[in-house]
Amino acid sequence: MATPPILAKKRYLEESLFSAENLLREARRQKSTPKGSVPRICVLDPDGDILRALLAERRAEKNPAWACYHTDLYDFEHAGVRLGIIGCAVGASFAVLLAEQLFVSGCELLISVTSSGQITPTTPPPYFVLIDKALRDEGTSYHYLPPAEFSHIDRTLLKRLKGAFDGLPVPVYQGGTWTTDAPFRETASAIKNSRGQGLLAVEMEAAALYAFAAAKRKAVVCLAHVTNQMARIDGDFEKGHANGSRDALNVIAATAKACAPRDAKAKRR
Repeated sequence: MATPPILAKKRYLEESLFSAENLLREARRQKSTPKGSVPRICVLDPDGDILRALLAERRAEKNPAWACYHTDLYDFEHAGVRLGIIGCAVGASFAVLLAEQLFVSGCELLISVTSSGQITPTTPPPYFVLIDKALRDEGTSYHYLPPAEFSHIDRTLLKRLKGAFDGLPVPVYQGGTWTTDAPFRETASAIKNSRGQGLLAVEMEAAALYAFAAAKRKAVVCLAHVTNQMARIDGDFEKGHANGSRDALNVIAATAKACAPRDAKAKRR
């Protein structure tokens, strides 16, 4: 069998001719976007529930300096932390496209909180998983790192997060997930394989975001909000009060405080 194109002729240290900086330069020109930056800590909200809750409570305002063609970025504050958030950033390729643009726009820490399906039963959903590794069953990560089974969170970030979630009302477990590009191909055999590897949940972004982070030396933390058993039971996909937004915001704030850029921490003191 020939090597599939996604793995063939990769030059991982070669710079891309198409850059996020140049894309945003042209977007700013075409859209007359004013100069400015995004918050230093930003959030990807694939489901959009967190952003919708913030907007309903009038707690978020559109960032006028965000020049992305595809999305709007909103600024808000929670538990004393200023953050930016993009809703409905679903899937590995889209999440990384946005990550590339965020980090050239002033972001220094990116937190992704994605809804996910339970693989290994821990407790009944909903709960959270701090993803320490993600099975690379998607395509985007292979454009950033050579083939390997998993992408991993940065060890320094993982160390900073030890104990960060103690005392939160919804549990946060640490473990691995399966990142897929094809949610409607979560077959019995694929689930069995993931469970056999001790993976806790299935989601659609973490492996690519961690590969991007490792290749570009950026700070990214991925969390899975385990909300469902892939609709195999009635009454599935229940996140809790306000679609789980309050719990998610508390987890985000705890992550931000633990992993904030060092000089940002000093300024807050």
